[in-house]
This record gives sequence, structure tokens and C-alpha cells, in this order.
Amino acid sequence: MSTAYLGLGSNLGDRAAHLRAALNSIARLPGTTFTDESPIYETPPMGPQDQGAYLNMVVKIKTRLEPAGLVEHLQAIEHSLGRAEPEHRRHWGPREIDIDVLLFGDQVIETPTVTVPHPGMHGRWFVLRPLTDIAPDAQHPTLGKTVACLLGELESAGVPQGAAV
Repeated sequence: MSTAYLGLGSNLGDRAAHLRAALNSIARLPGTTFTDESPIYETPPMGPQDQGAYLNMVVKIKTRLEPAGLVEHLQAIEHSLGRAEPEHRRHWGPREIDIDVLLFGDQVIETPTVTVPHPGMHGRWFVLRPLTDIAPDAQHPTLGKTVACLLGELESAGVPQGAAV
């Protein structure tokens, strides 16, 4: 089984309910065991500011799914919770749910459907803070730094933060 870390976020409708529904769906994925979750953080939106604040969290799973299969299942969960198809939504715009594969073991993957580690995670407080809560020693496989180290660098640089809810 592989260990994967997933980032979840929501800023439309009942944000907490969307996160709970996503967690319930992730727990039912085939060959997958839900093993840990971070606290939830409220954070300002990244990109366009004419939208509400996000609730963000990270979960740890163990899975027998291959990365592409995991992404396919996660996209199905997003669509079942109301997320619009890419051609019908604004880049970095509001969404009921967003689920990203942040890390998948120590793999580096770049295909048309899967990019791991998540390409923006090292610059996003709303990813690194909850990931550090549950896996401070997890290594970014291309940067060779722990997520706790990356978080420290962001906080020292004054990157916008959020608050636990």
C-alpha cells in the first residue's frame, strides 16, 4: 500500500459539510484506508479575491490504487459534490470542493492527468500548515525538504496565513 496526502478545500455553500462529505467518500474508496486528518483552517482565497474564504484540511490515506486511479476517483467525488467541469469554472475561482493529491509516497509523477508532488504546494500556507500538523517530517521529493521546513520558510517570508476553526 502507498501513503498519500490529499488536500481538501471548499468555499461555496456549507463548506464544512462539503469537507465531511468528501471525507466520507474518500473513506469508501476501494483498497483505501483513511488514516489521519488535520485540523481545518479558514484561509483567504488564492487568486481572485471576489470570493469567500476557504476551509482547508489535509488527510492521510493508505491506498492500493495507482496514482491515476486515485485521481480519477477523487474527480468523481468532486463532481458528485457539485464541482463544475473545468471548462465551466474560473481558474482559482470558488468551488464546493477541491481535492488534490499532494504527495504519493516519494513518487515524482508528471502525466497529462497526474502531477505529484502537487506543483504549488511548497508555496501555499493553506496546504503546508495542515500537512505539517499530521506529517511534519514528510519530504518534498523534488525539493528535498520536509514540509515543516517549507512551512517555516513561508511563514518567515510573510506569506498570508489563516486560522484554525
